[in-house]
Amino acid sequence: MQYRPEIDGLRSIAVLPVIFFHAGLALFSGGYVGVDIFFVISGYLITNIIISELDRGTFSIIGFYERRARRILPALSLILIVCLLLAPLGMMPSEFDELSRSIIAVVLFSSNFLFWKTSGYFDIGSEEKPLLHTWSLAVEEQYYLLFPLVLLLVWRFGRRWTLALLVIAALASLGISEWGWRHAPSGNFFLAPSRGWELLAGSLCAIVLLRREPMPNDLLALSGLGAILYAIFAFDEHTPFPSLYALAPVIGTAFIIIFATPGTRVARILSTPALVGIGLISYSAYLWHQPLFATARVVGGLDRGCVKTLFHGRVFRGFGR
Repeated sequence: MQYRPEIDGLRSIAVLPVIFFHAGLALFSGGYVGVDIFFVISGYLITNIIISELDRGTFSIIGFYERRARRILPALSLILIVCLLLAPLGMMPSEFDELSRSIIAVVLFSSNFLFWKTSGYFDIGSEEKPLLHTWSLAVEEQYYLLFPLVLLLVWRFGRRWTLALLVIAALASLGISEWGWRHAPSGNFFLAPSRGWELLAGSLCAIVLLRREPMPNDLLALSGLGAILYAIFAFDEHTPFPSLYALAPVIGTAFIIIFATPGTRVARILSTPALVGIGLISYSAYLWHQPLFATARVVGGLDRGCVKTLFHGRVFRGFGR
């Protein structure tokens, strides 16, 4: 797969709003949509790899899971160890028990189920949960537990049939999310059935672009970037999510993937060294930010609004090193 620096730049547009949202910066009231951007990017990149290998006849399920493990487990394991080491600094026994349950759930890639049952993403006190952000990793891994197997079965019928099946699945998942925010908002936020369409949107991008020439379109790429920025700054915790509102960051990301090809203005913006550099460490940044913020709040008694302390204090200066 040809390297696209603008995709790494797009990762920075995903991770920074999430960090700023969890830091309590009111300007980034919809920063949580960065996770949705990540879902689309992940769906695109992983599907691109799978279908390229299927085309060449070199795809291996075992090899796929092995690569996922090498990509995810080392950094994730370090985070879990650090959380256990930091826990005695300020956690009560009940909080340590909760952390222990979280760690077990993370290891089993089921933390989204745990947080669905025990807390809401926007609930008071959630910002003190060091591993709250791992729900999104669980959703991804649950998706990739089944998706390669499905793709392996349907790809033999050709790209057109595969595309049609994934479109139907994405629409069904979007329908679940639209029903879910009204009737089961916590499960709707955390669980894979209402999030799958976001990953599928990225998978569809990969299939659309397979064996095709780039489709540069500055207007559509700028529209996609505008939709993402609108969601980041206009949405807040009261926005029904995920729902049809999530179409803004999801379609916006898809437009950038498809139309912000090298040479377009958006690609040049996203390919700047600063954004690419942040994008290259986005996974580590995403993993580290919540445990650091949560520890600062538990140990230092900080509330979500104490952003200046975090940004200028020792905890935040160590971030990303």
